Amino acid sequence: MTMTPPLRKLALTAHVASSVGWLGSVAAFLALAIAGVTRGDAPTVRGAYVAMDLITWSVIVPLSLASLVTGLIQSLGTPWGLLRHYWVAFKLLLTVVATGVLLLHTRPIQVVASAAAEAALAGGDLRRLRIQLVADAAAALAVLLVATALSVYKPRGVTPHGRREVQRPRAALAP
Repeated sequence: MTMTPPLRKLALTAHVASSVGWLGSVAAFLALAIAGVTRGDAPTVRGAYVAMDLITWSVIVPLSLASLVTGLIQSLGTPWGLLRHYWVAFKLLLTVVATGVLLLHTRPIQVVASAAAEAALAGGDLRRLRIQLVADAAAALAVLLVATALSVYKPRGVTPHGRREVQRPRAALAP
């Protein structure tokens, strides 16, 4: 199935917007996580962790799911295909893994946000978990930047499935 040009542009716009939004919201999350670990004033720390929980559920999770769905629509409705090119397959794998890990890591975010909402976090309170949030966000940002680079550079390489699809129409034309 190939999309019409206007539909393809709409799908591409939705995919780029959700993907870049996901990247930007993770960057904002990272800034809040760093503030939560490094700042000493209780109101800032409390606000950072409460905001992180809100951003996670209201922005990051929906955008990650939108990026995944719109990416699938793009790959299935354009000549790039879902498994024809290594870069598309690798980007799909990165997106699925990143979304899954995100959903698994929402629990630590909720734990820290709940603790911060109930009382001021002192320097050592949940320190390991708070540092984990910084590391997780930094790793997520790196993964999303790799996915973005794959979309821009589109490294060459056709999968075995893609080679078969290219050869199939040629075989049909042979006498």
